[in-house]
Amino acid sequence: MQRHLRRALITLAGMTASAGAWAAVTVTYIDSEKMTDVPRFATERSAMEIEFREHLEQLGAKLPPEQNLAIEILDIDLAGDVFPKVAIRDVRVMKGMADWPRIKLRYRLEQNGQLLRSGEQELADPNYQMSINSYRNEMYGYEKQMLDDWFKKDLLVTK
Repeated sequence: MQRHLRRALITLAGMTASAGAWAAVTVTYIDSEKMTDVPRFATERSAMEIEFREHLEQLGAKLPPEQNLAIEILDIDLAGDVFPKVAIRDVRVMKGMADWPRIKLRYRLEQNGQLLRSGEQELADPNYQMSINSYRNEMYGYEKQMLDDWFKKDLLVTK
């Protein structure tokens, strides 16, 4: 029994030590139920928030370990338009016209307590159906690609 307890403590200590090796990413949604175009049902909206939060955390893993990124999502306008065909399920249709994805966010990137970069961005991709997309078959794939492009352009800048 003691041997198992010792192994568990060693594993926990290793996990705690390695936890500091990752950049911290915090994602906050500001009044998501009032955003321009998000799922109307709370469970679907919550699932969308989790999806974007996890995606941004994965992107944050590319930052140096001593950096912290705080993102506030201010508004979301998902790609496509919603047509409530059935009362319990909305259908999202992408026409490629004026229905491109948009995300408005505020961010703050710090390293060891020093501000590196901050600002407010309005991301938009009017050519969302014509560009190469690594997430085309995933839920919110157009928005994820747009976030990837912003992250690479604005946050992974080397001096």
